[in-house]
Amino acid sequence: MTAVTEGAPIHRGAITICVMLATIMQALDTTIANVALPYMQGSLSATQDQINWVLTSYIVAAAIMTPPTGWLARRFGRKRLFLTSIVGFTVASLLCGIATSLPEIVVFRLLQGVFGAALVPLSQAVLLDINPPEKQGSAMALWGVGVMVGPILGPTLGGWLTDHYNWRWVFFINLPIGILAFAGISGYLHETLRNRNAHLDWFGFVTLSLAIGAMQMMLDRGELLDWFSSTEIIAEAAIAALAFYLFTVQMLTTWHPFVSPQLFKDRNFVTGLVFIFLIGIILLATLALMTPFVQNLMGYPVVTAGIVMAPRGVGTMLAMMVVGRLVGRVDARLLILAGLGLTAWSLWDMTAFTADVSQPTIMVTGFIQGTGLGFIFVPLSTVTFSTLPPGLRTEATGLFSLMRNLGSAIGISVVTSLLISNTQVVHAGLVQSVTGFNQLYRDPTVLRFWNPFTAAGQAMIDGEINRQATTTAYVDDFKLMMIVALMAIPMVLLLRKPGRRATGPASPAIVE
Repeated sequence: MTAVTEGAPIHRGAITICVMLATIMQALDTTIANVALPYMQGSLSATQDQINWVLTSYIVAAAIMTPPTGWLARRFGRKRLFLTSIVGFTVASLLCGIATSLPEIVVFRLLQGVFGAALVPLSQAVLLDINPPEKQGSAMALWGVGVMVGPILGPTLGGWLTDHYNWRWVFFINLPIGILAFAGISGYLHETLRNRNAHLDWFGFVTLSLAIGAMQMMLDRGELLDWFSSTEIIAEAAIAALAFYLFTVQMLTTWHPFVSPQLFKDRNFVTGLVFIFLIGIILLATLALMTPFVQNLMGYPVVTAGIVMAPRGVGTMLAMMVVGRLVGRVDARLLILAGLGLTAWSLWDMTAFTADVSQPTIMVTGFIQGTGLGFIFVPLSTVTFSTLPPGLRTEATGLFSLMRNLGSAIGISVVTSLLISNTQVVHAGLVQSVTGFNQLYRDPTVLRFWNPFTAAGQAMIDGEINRQATTTAYVDDFKLMMIVALMAIPMVLLLRKPGRRATGPASPAIVE
């Protein structure tokens, strides 16, 4: 139920500000920690693949907890759930800031994801509720801009906080925002009617969560444990497969499944799920690669790293504002195609990156990539949900968000694992050419710096080999991201043109 207390005044301005604060707080944490990862890595004594658990744990927890948002709001009331989520997210942020070890911060990031999962869909539902139909389009445009403020401000703000204070402040910054959002929502937002008999398929929810969690653990720890030569990895793969099988059986046999099988009869929706999964891979995996690229390989200070990556978010926000006006006038499939083309083009440019690539090149490429992604989001949402019956849309939006987050988490794990393994392979290949028989080392100019017969020369050679091997591994990952973008292009042909009812507000909402 979405009805509020009869006769109660609606403080639209105050509520809008407060729910947008909650939205920005959650969206900010998706990217704000990226530029601080190298500093966390040193402080927490973590390896490169381990520190990425700080990102993937948050994304996976948010992915798992997004689909039950509608049920939780119906069962306990939207305002109560909103306030609980804000308190939990804010406390978890404080705990992340004071964490002293990698296991601690990973657990606290999981808590952040659990409590933060409901903030974005709840804020969207509240804005739809407090605005009349003629103003809902403007409200969703404002909501979309708020969601995109995170990718824009995240790297820059995270870099500034890390440089002027330390990495812990990328989490402490949530405290004042959370307090303001809590105070405003508790004072102005009215509670919705509660349905104590609301049903949730707990077996389906638990098995799906177990499948996703076990698969993510396998991907995160596979490189460290040499994949299937490890008993742990085999066990995690078996648990993920068994849990997914049980979830599928439950979905097909129970009366009220966690995910309705009817959703998968809609071609647009199924295609949209695959689309958003692939876009999720590109969305955060590329950002997770660029952070160590500019800081570790190119030696950029943390503030500079944040600045050169900010244009990506700016491009996304500007593109979404433009596309918001074009949806309904231009075929959404053409907009998606244009976005995929721009994204693939930017990733193709990135395959030419070296350790000496210029700042303007990084910023322009990032802006193009962000613009491409911005051209995809809104029209993809429009097409994906346009042919679904209205009664299935609430459930569909939760699954849509789940697939986006799942793609992001898997993408980060895969590209990080490939980066480490490819660096080792390329390094081993380059080392083979460092012998006394190589004619290059007979050149007096080369011997002056790279003398394979002295300790100093060997150190210089090894440093350059590491640099070249790492650069090649990054380029291979960028090439993989480009292939993912190109793979999505033919899928546009599977999408049916949305009907007239899809030309209104195109943002999917989770409402009760």
